[in-house]
Amino acid sequence: MWLFHADTPKKLSDNLKPRDWLGFYFSVVLVPALVVLFTILAFVTLDSRFGHRDPVSSPLQVLSDPEQSLAPEQAFQKLMDAPHKAYQNTQLLETPFWFSFMVLPAADSGTVQVELPSRHAQQVSCWADQGRRLLGSGSRTGNDGQVKAEKTGFILSLAPQVLPVSVLCKGVFSGPARISVRQWSIPDFEQSQKEFYRGIGLMEGGLLTLTLFVLVAALINREWMYVLFAVWLLGNLRLGANAMGWDAHWLIWTIPNQWLPWLRKLTFATYYIVTFTLFGRLFQNELKQVGFVFLQNVLRWLGGLLLVAALLLSYQHFLPVLWCWTVAGILILIFLLARIVWKARTRAVLWYCASMFVVLFTRVDEVVAAAFGIKTLDEVPNNVIVALLSSLMASFAFAEQMRAGKRELALVQAELRTTYEVTPIGLFTLSADGSFVRTNPALEKILGHDAGTPWLKKWDDYFQPGAHDKLWRIVSGSGGNEAELRGVADASGRASTYLVTATFANGRIEGSLQDISDRSDAVERLRFLAEHDPLTGVLNRRGIEIMLERAIARQCDERPLALAYLDLDRFKLINDLFGHQSGDEVLKQLCERVEQSLGEGNHIGRIGGDEFIILFQDVEIGAATKICSAIIQKISYQSYHIGARAFQVKGSIGLVEVDAGMRVQDAISAADRACREAKKAHNEHIVVYHKNAPVFRERLEELSLIERLGGEFLPSGLFVEMQPIMSLQHPEDSLNFEVLLRLRDADNKVVPATRVIAAAEENGSIAVIDRWVMATVLEWLDQHQAQLPLTKFVCVNLSGASLNDEKFIQDLFVILEKYLRVVPLLCIEVTESVALHDLDHTSRIIERLQALGAKVALDDFGAGYTSFTYLKSLSADALKIDGAFIQSMNMHPANEAIVEAIVELARNLGMKSIAEWVEDCAMIEALAKLGVDYVQGFIVAKPQSPDAILQASSAASFITDPDMARFVAARRKGGVESADGGKWSSKLH
Repeated sequence: MWLFHADTPKKLSDNLKPRDWLGFYFSVVLVPALVVLFTILAFVTLDSRFGHRDPVSSPLQVLSDPEQSLAPEQAFQKLMDAPHKAYQNTQLLETPFWFSFMVLPAADSGTVQVELPSRHAQQVSCWADQGRRLLGSGSRTGNDGQVKAEKTGFILSLAPQVLPVSVLCKGVFSGPARISVRQWSIPDFEQSQKEFYRGIGLMEGGLLTLTLFVLVAALINREWMYVLFAVWLLGNLRLGANAMGWDAHWLIWTIPNQWLPWLRKLTFATYYIVTFTLFGRLFQNELKQVGFVFLQNVLRWLGGLLLVAALLLSYQHFLPVLWCWTVAGILILIFLLARIVWKARTRAVLWYCASMFVVLFTRVDEVVAAAFGIKTLDEVPNNVIVALLSSLMASFAFAEQMRAGKRELALVQAELRTTYEVTPIGLFTLSADGSFVRTNPALEKILGHDAGTPWLKKWDDYFQPGAHDKLWRIVSGSGGNEAELRGVADASGRASTYLVTATFANGRIEGSLQDISDRSDAVERLRFLAEHDPLTGVLNRRGIEIMLERAIARQCDERPLALAYLDLDRFKLINDLFGHQSGDEVLKQLCERVEQSLGEGNHIGRIGGDEFIILFQDVEIGAATKICSAIIQKISYQSYHIGARAFQVKGSIGLVEVDAGMRVQDAISAADRACREAKKAHNEHIVVYHKNAPVFRERLEELSLIERLGGEFLPSGLFVEMQPIMSLQHPEDSLNFEVLLRLRDADNKVVPATRVIAAAEENGSIAVIDRWVMATVLEWLDQHQAQLPLTKFVCVNLSGASLNDEKFIQDLFVILEKYLRVVPLLCIEVTESVALHDLDHTSRIIERLQALGAKVALDDFGAGYTSFTYLKSLSADALKIDGAFIQSMNMHPANEAIVEAIVELARNLGMKSIAEWVEDCAMIEALAKLGVDYVQGFIVAKPQSPDAILQASSAASFITDPDMARFVAARRKGGVESADGGKWSSKLH
């Protein structure tokens, strides 16, 4: 329609006879008007067949794997501590990313389609059951299992009977990818597919139609500039396809995946060159007028260099070059466009400028989004609209140029509608005494003044006292150029909030006024939610920690301070059985009861689902204890009525007396520990720690030990001791022992090994210590092997953290290779729970150790996760029976039966059995009857120094107990065949 001059219908109608006017106006006026009207009516009232409900965005936890070393189960464990995010930008990394998310049942209880919509995703694999069960994997070339490529990314299909489920995925991405997860029902996803492919068709059809139209016009008019414009439209089509994620298609053909990086690079480089070439051709006359030939040449050089970069660089390294070139080209282009617009303001130039502006804005947005993660056009449809809009605007300019060839265009300027009367912001003029001189309708509406009536009131009449003085501070420049004012309260007591901006000119105050009451209320609400729990209204973790920090800061000896940690028992059952809504109501009622028991100045904060902190300020510990007892009575022994149901909730409280200078986290940790002690008690539900309680001293010692063990260097004071392990069959024929880690503190006291290991694991230095232990033991054995003729095995316990550390495993085998001569004496103890954590990983380590001649024992067998079926996969050489069974074996027949079963199992599997924590001769005799091979405990010997081991003749030489001495003598006289007579072999097959 824009190809015709505005007066064309009039000139045509002049040549029409009266009887033809009706058909003419019916065709060119009424029919188009009806089409437009019907389109608007359909848009407002009719339903689209492509409509669907929006997908559910799942928060996800993301972990980068730059070394590509993580197994699924390892990745799942590390992701458990990662924060939840709505999405994650890959920042051009092409190494794998692990991410996990929860898939909930669909509203229609049908199959759930989980969409990974990133168009930059190249490969995706997903697991369930904490990374143990592969659901499927897919790539751009093929699919397997429940994962397949759909739309721009990949789809994971999950049946309703497995939901809800936690899913772990591993993805490899190319380019500036964004990782996100959407959940669809099958009908909605199918509708979204239809809408997606319909969008492809609309965009391809629209841009190809424009391209063909321009190309036909170029051929008819023999104008090469129009051919260039057609090529530029095709470039817009390809860039839009890239934005939507279907640039792997061209018309009805699918482009091979291995071609895509090259095609994308060449597309970007070609589009860069074509855009600036089109710009130069369109405005060649204007560019001669504005000058700056050097900048025009720079545009050409940048295009050539970008094409070379596309041919030589990988896609990952090409993108930063593209961004830099794009920014440089955009700056030059904006400068030249500004100069052209200033000199030539024709409608064609303005249309081209608008088109270029839209394109440039899109490119800048993509650069900023890829480089910094800030994206204005956050949805793909926006990019498509931009592509169509820029092409359409360029087509308008093209039409303007065609019409300009027939007649000279008349300059038409649209007046700006920013007049005083139509501005939506309240505008005013005040005299020096604060009287209204002039206002606009928007201000009258804001202040509730009747339009058309004179202003009889002054500025202060509409605002709270002091508003005029604040306005004068604004215009004088001493208080900034804007301020917030509170209006006069209405009958309900509510006062609006206004933002005023003003300046002083010509003896009057000119300014604007906006009603920001909604924004002010929202800000106040956000401030409240920043430190309060939205469900119960009490303080949240941040709020209670701030309150505690302030209380500690102003605390002195005369001002007591106490902290209570309240934890509800088995509260999760209410949520599971009756729904979270019932649980939420119980929490609200509980908080109300607690607040009723607290006096002024005391506060409660919710720090978890069913965990709370209570702060007692200026309350003695005795009074706080009484209040906590009353709270327990009120929350535990009074039912919670919700509808027709009544709930009973029990709680436990740990109360600590906070000392001056104590850290917030230490105080909370101590209260948490006291609460855990309270939960263990059967009758008492409160545990109180007073000042200077041992628990505080122990915590300080733990922190000191953690700090001492921190860093990459070994702490001073480390040493090892060795506890003999005696053979029950022939006690005097062997000298086997277990190596135990020790540490001396600054006071020359020995720190318990359990505390050393716990502190080292907490600060991450356990692998360094384990390396030292292994190297020290092997070096000692290498030096003294000749003095240990009866030693057949030496047990060394490695921590679970070290065994799951690939770097430590590499270092371990380097150390073993150095001492191959004594490796056959080594027996590595692996805790059963650690072994079963990653069975395949543990099996590989055991096989490598046994290949070098070392032995492997499963430590603490029977303590927690024992499953005899796993023993078939672990070719261990020995089972160390957990000491808890040994100590209580003579007191409970069931424990003796368990020990007997374990011993028999070990014997049948060709493994040796070792009993730990043996403390009296009665245990020794019972274990001998059951057929246990070795025993270890204080009844045999306490841990000894290495020198004492070298001076001993056998493990039995350390025995001092008379009963044990008689037991050994009886074995000597009995002449039992030595269990160590031959080589201690690995698992029998």
